[in-house]
Amino acid sequence: MDGYTYRGIALTRPPGHRLSEGIVTHLSRSVVDPVLAARQYTIYQETLASAGWRVVEVDPAPEHPDAVFVEDTLVVCENLAVVTRPGARERRGEVEGAERAARSLGLRVARIEKPGNLDGGDVLQVGNTVYVGVGGRTDEEGADQLERLLAPLGREVRRVRLGRVLHLKSAVTALPDGSLIGLPEAVESADLPPIRPVAEEPGAHVVPLGGREVLVSAAATETVHLLTAEHLRVLPVDISEFEKLEGCVTCLSVLIPEASLG
Repeated sequence: MDGYTYRGIALTRPPGHRLSEGIVTHLSRSVVDPVLAARQYTIYQETLASAGWRVVEVDPAPEHPDAVFVEDTLVVCENLAVVTRPGARERRGEVEGAERAARSLGLRVARIEKPGNLDGGDVLQVGNTVYVGVGGRTDEEGADQLERLLAPLGREVRRVRLGRVLHLKSAVTALPDGSLIGLPEAVESADLPPIRPVAEEPGAHVVPLGGREVLVSAAATETVHLLTAEHLRVLPVDISEFEKLEGCVTCLSVLIPEASLG
């Protein structure tokens, strides 16, 4: 772990018994195995812990099928937790538990207010630049509110028009050096730096864990080989049951660095 023993807190949320009813937008619905999903969730947590993150669970929300995708409920920047207002009306009840978790960690809390819509999966932070995907679950008003909240922290918000993807981070994520990787054809914006294309869709989803460690879907075999050859320590995890619901490795956690908790 590059000398680190504790990198921060990883918020996760357990899948509920209604997981198979989760919203699908661009995929055909397929059968989700809840037992396998629970096992994959546990292994995902264990992988984060092995990389130096203390895993903290948000209170379960079994009445909300998509609640396991906790990333969509919070955007954490420094010591500020922005509680989102999900674009899917069915998911708005998920944010209460996420806000309680943020407050319990001592974070400052702000909210995206009506009529704005913002999903955390549409927010990609790279240094002091924050890319926000608009056109899907997140709208211009939600992006405007986030921009106002993050401006005092010295962040520059840039909007990215989405193509046929659920969230910005369904298409583009960042490597530890800040360069972007993903599916360039899935976004429509001149405000993004060059995107390194991947050979498979799950390879667009990379979670930097600190140092040279990254979390990647086990389904992204070519990307795993590529990043390993570049001397990154790649931790592949099987999240096949969540991928059936358009989830990815980024969706299943909110990483809060230790510096944000001081």
